[in-house]
Amino acid sequence: MDLEEELGTRLFIRGKRQITLTDKGLLYQQRVKEIVSLLDKTERDLAEQEDLIGGVVSIGCVESIVSGALAEIVEKFSNRHPRVQYELYSADGDDIREKLDRGNIDIGILLEPIETAKYDYVRLPYPEKWGILMRRDDPLAQKSSIAIQEILSLPLIPPRRTIVQNEIASWLGVENDRLTIFASHNLLTNAMQLVERRLGYAICVSGSYTIRESNSTCFVPFEPERITNHVLAWKKNRLFSSATAHFIQLIKDIYDS
Repeated sequence: MDLEEELGTRLFIRGKRQITLTDKGLLYQQRVKEIVSLLDKTERDLAEQEDLIGGVVSIGCVESIVSGALAEIVEKFSNRHPRVQYELYSADGDDIREKLDRGNIDIGILLEPIETAKYDYVRLPYPEKWGILMRRDDPLAQKSSIAIQEILSLPLIPPRRTIVQNEIASWLGVENDRLTIFASHNLLTNAMQLVERRLGYAICVSGSYTIRESNSTCFVPFEPERITNHVLAWKKNRLFSSATAHFIQLIKDIYDS
């Protein structure tokens, strides 16, 4: 029995010269890659020696001011446990939570809010301000802050997460569909290119801009201030490798004391 018969669905489109995947075939391919990645990670975890901690700690992190703090933590842990390696994954909160839930990463650094029923976490003392990314030669760039109501008529490039877009709409006291959304982003890099070409105004936290400042753009915070905080989270009731367990303990020692 071939794979398509076993699964009861069509995975391939067979042409005269090539074979391509159907939508279900692409989904199957993606899931197989995730399973293989998870198996590889499990094998590395099992291969660790308790008397000399090694292995891999996988960390997902939003792009924000906390990136520098993460590097300091990794440096401190690496000095204690030089055999440990690290896998770093940059993404937005939705992608990181999905990988946490599937076990593809061990730890996620996220912006609040998070689902406290699903995760254990430590709050990190790195608050972020929300605001607007715009060109430096934009008239609004002369302001030290921008009233939230002023953005209602602007072509916006907000984070793609629906929960964030709803939050922005609630700040304005309007429904989500009243926002003039030109595009959305999960990471700021590509959105900055749209801003530089005057196509819109990106909504972001200050730290996601300061790690990649450019000469042609600037960040202006909202007035009144809109602040969010970071957490370092991991899946509840999950058994971790020795390296990851020690890494989490270091985080607790630093920030829970």
